[in-house]
Formats: sequence, C-alpha cells, structure tokens
Amino acid sequence: MRTYNMDVLLSAPRVPRMNAHCERVIGTVRREVLDHVLVLNEAHARRVLAEYQDHYNGHRPHRARGQRPPDAVGQPAPVHDLDGRRLLRTRVLGGTVNEYRYAV
Repeated sequence: MRTYNMDVLLSAPRVPRMNAHCERVIGTVRREVLDHVLVLNEAHARRVLAEYQDHYNGHRPHRARGQRPPDAVGQPAPVHDLDGRRLLRTRVLGGTVNEYRYAV
C-alpha cells in the first residue's frame, strides 16, 4: 500500500515492542493528561494535546537529555542562593500539570 509516496508498515495488534517509542509517548500522554481530563469533543482533545505538547517540549525535564526539555539549548544557570529566590508555579491544563521556576 502506497500513500503520498510513503510506504505504510503494518504492525501486529497488541505487540508493544514492535513500536516501543510510540507506545512510550502514548503511555506518557495517557498517564499524565488523558487520565485526568474529561475530553468533550475532538476540538477539545486537540487543544488539550497542543497545550500538553508545549509543556512536554518546553518545560518537562527528560532524563535522556540531562533533565532538560527538548526545546532547551543548554543547561539552566545554577541557583546558589535558594533562600533569596521565590518559586513560581504555572498551572497547565487547569492545574492538571504544574510547572515550577524561580522568579527572576
């Protein structure tokens, strides 16, 4: 089967190791967002997933990248004076996910 000059590779159902990377991302999205949000329709699902995508790529730490998000270029500057810094919380998806950062 050919579609738009691409080959479609079929995978067997219920065989998670055949496409482990996709299964990992789908499981993460389900556990962190979809298990906690009641999706009303397709437009709502698209908004929820777009907002989570921004969080996932722009703020959420990833072990494989040394606790940096995918969109981060370098390591954040180390904070030495923790007592003098204020911690700010940003609610994502109505408080389902929280982002924390130090006030500048």
